[in-house]
Amino acid sequence: MSLGDEDGYGNDSGRTGDGYSTLGGTRQTRTRLPDGEGGDGYGPRRPPRNSRSLITVIGVVVLLLAAIAFANMGGGSGDDDARGNNDKKANTSPTSATGTKPVTGKTGTIPSGFAHDEQGAQSAASNFAVALGSVEMFKKDSRHSIVDSVYTAQAAGKLRAPQDAAYSPAFLDKLGLDADGNAPQGSTFVSRTVPVGTKLESFDGHTAKVSVWYMGLIGMSGPGSTDPVRTSWKTWTVELTWTNEDWKAVSDSQKDGPAPVPGDVAASTSDEISKAVEEYGGFTYAR
Repeated sequence: MSLGDEDGYGNDSGRTGDGYSTLGGTRQTRTRLPDGEGGDGYGPRRPPRNSRSLITVIGVVVLLLAAIAFANMGGGSGDDDARGNNDKKANTSPTSATGTKPVTGKTGTIPSGFAHDEQGAQSAASNFAVALGSVEMFKKDSRHSIVDSVYTAQAAGKLRAPQDAAYSPAFLDKLGLDADGNAPQGSTFVSRTVPVGTKLESFDGHTAKVSVWYMGLIGMSGPGSTDPVRTSWKTWTVELTWTNEDWKAVSDSQKDGPAPVPGDVAASTSDEISKAVEEYGGFTYAR
């Protein structure tokens, strides 16, 4: 709304045709003839402008500005709320990392001292999967050490003999290893577990069930190898219990997949794989 549109204001209202021009006109004497109503010889006068119109306009403008300001404040709050909700959803998404450091201690080469919560259980499961899929599992002494660190004492006692039988000289020979789990000179045996994500199946404070989806690397890299390094996709599910201020495995199982479609990247040479294994170390995995 423009104040120039009010009665008697703007556009030279009441001055057209009066013989006075603001753009180069000439001054002339104007005589008003009586119209029989004014009695003062000048005819009817324009009534004085009602100040209430101006007050009304100002009031409307003030209310309009207040409404706009209030709307903007509300919109900003809504955006903040929406942004906050999105952040909250992102933080609690099953595929997002928590950003909290997993552990500060180790038992041998295996991280230990996981938090007594859902995150700690998932971090423990991820790092246990890495240890159980490592090259050290193919050597008797280091395998016993890993099993004793990952499982409860009772579970480890039950697993030791069956695992020794599974890693038999015949099995090791198929992988190109000798009876002690060593690779031939000039070759590199590769066995790694790379967790992709974890899923908390259940949790009650003292026990937890966690599934770890991972990609595995296994094979022999070297001249004349008949078992080249290949990838596999597995899901390892472990039952955990809280004991001695840390998470320990009680039992576990494994199944194939989910496996993505293989990519179009050409396989690397044995030398490239051997060099990568030596140069690229592993991680301590956190949920």
